[in-house]
Amino acid sequence: MKEFETYILPNGIRGIHRQVRSGVAHCALVVNAGSRDELKGEYGIAHFTEHALFKGTARRKAYQVNCRLENLGGELNAYTTKEDTTLHATVLRRDFQRAVELIADVIFCSTFPERELRKEREVIADEINSYKDSPSERIYDDYEDLIFRGSELGHNILGSKASIARFDSDAIHRFVDRCYTTDHMVFSSIGNFSVATARATAERYLGGYGVTSRSFQRVMPAAYEPFDVRISRHTHQAHGIIGTRGYGIADERRLPLALLVNILGGPSANSLLNIELREKRGLSYNVEATYTPYSDCGIVGIYFSSDHDNMSQCVELIEESVRSLSREVVSPRRLAVAKRQFVAQMAISMESNEGYMLGAGKSFLLYKDIDTLEEAYKKVMAITSEQIRDVAAECFSSLSRLIYR
Repeated sequence: MKEFETYILPNGIRGIHRQVRSGVAHCALVVNAGSRDELKGEYGIAHFTEHALFKGTARRKAYQVNCRLENLGGELNAYTTKEDTTLHATVLRRDFQRAVELIADVIFCSTFPERELRKEREVIADEINSYKDSPSERIYDDYEDLIFRGSELGHNILGSKASIARFDSDAIHRFVDRCYTTDHMVFSSIGNFSVATARATAERYLGGYGVTSRSFQRVMPAAYEPFDVRISRHTHQAHGIIGTRGYGIADERRLPLALLVNILGGPSANSLLNIELREKRGLSYNVEATYTPYSDCGIVGIYFSSDHDNMSQCVELIEESVRSLSREVVSPRRLAVAKRQFVAQMAISMESNEGYMLGAGKSFLLYKDIDTLEEAYKKVMAITSEQIRDVAAECFSSLSRLIYR
């Protein structure tokens, strides 16, 4: 039995709903538009648009947008990624209709007044500065720029202070008209009410806007050349990322790669790299591996920080650990433990109704389907040691390095 039920509004917006026993309702509109969809000269506008959505609509001023749900004890928030922008709300069940009405008003009727945009440019400039002051965050942007150099994925989400200064109301309207189309939207909800109620509410507030269709397609990034880049940042510690391209979200090898990355440097203290670098040798306080799948490709990165004198040894140990997984199969006992950890992490993440709702919305946007926990569990348990080895051999046949020294 599917945990989410689905429907389609008259204008093409797809909807999903899960009924749970709770006094709290969560909902989100997931738009398949992110920094990847920016044109040259627009870098940063997807994120700037997300901020600008809160700055007033045809019927509300900025403070009315921001207070509408907060005065009821709820909240309205948003975030932007490389491929999507999500506006989401959490309210008491009785206020669900108010949340949906506000999301619709903000998405479809925002006016982007120039006086508000001037203030928001300063806010985003401070956000850009905060990233520059944090090498452990900035290095991820630089790494993605190198991995995806020359493609639409090859620039950071925030943009630059110079680009932000150029964006006016007309520029944002052009971006929204091009990218915020109803055929690329999903409305996701969780609450103690039926899918019929969710659909009727969504249709009332979201379904009355006209049908719009996307006129462009994303281009898959071309192959890249591995790199070894060292940048002087004069930081107290050395920071590094070692990694490569990964599989896209629809690739059947995505799940074995996700399990492999979890074995290498997932959140558990017994991850391979945490044991090798921290527990055995005390070389690094923080080492972690991440895998981000996009619609047609992905990115794998192993991040670490260490004293400058230990940086070379950390690189050597990380790369040897990766090579060992490419040559040898994981033992049955180790694989069984890794699977149990991975499934448990998935289950725990789904305990948050908000997180589950947001993840399901994005999954339905890209997959047009959502796996139940039981379906995901079966797929994980079917992964073999040979699949782990083969994925490691293919993905890690060549590695790239970015070091802040």
